[in-house]
Amino acid sequence: MKAQSILGSAVVGVGLGALLLPAAALAQTTTVSPATTPVGGTVVLTTTCNPNVGDAIFRVTGPNRDQNVRSTTAAAGGGLSAELFTAGFTLGTYTVTTTCGDGSSGGSAQFTVTPIGGAQAGAGGSGPDTGVLAAGGALAAGAVAGGAYVLIRRRRRAAVVA
Repeated sequence: MKAQSILGSAVVGVGLGALLLPAAALAQTTTVSPATTPVGGTVVLTTTCNPNVGDAIFRVTGPNRDQNVRSTTAAAGGGLSAELFTAGFTLGTYTVTTTCGDGSSGGSAQFTVTPIGGAQAGAGGSGPDTGVLAAGGALAAGAVAGGAYVLIRRRRRAAVVA
């Protein structure tokens, strides 16, 4: 009986996955490249919206922006794209949400505006090596603590035996 229950659950899961997969595959997406740019740089906004249903509208919101950018330019891989010049943008993270020409959502993406020639915003001390160092330190501390525990136990046993 238990095997039938597991098999039934698996069949239901596969069935739901088969229904949801096409919807996920057809979902519109928006990308921003590059994800980080200095003030005065250019980012390319791209969406998979179908150009045949009309222009896409990219809405850019962030620390000092709430503006729309209209796209009529066909992207190289399909969809639509637009270029956004970041002169006058405040440092920080901006969100781009897209509305396709038929009114459907084209997805969203984010990009960060950094100082010219400066470090990336929020990157202070959180580089890829920081996690490795923290994990290595935790392992080393655990090894030292374990070694100290074993050493103390051995000394206590030797004292009890003597």
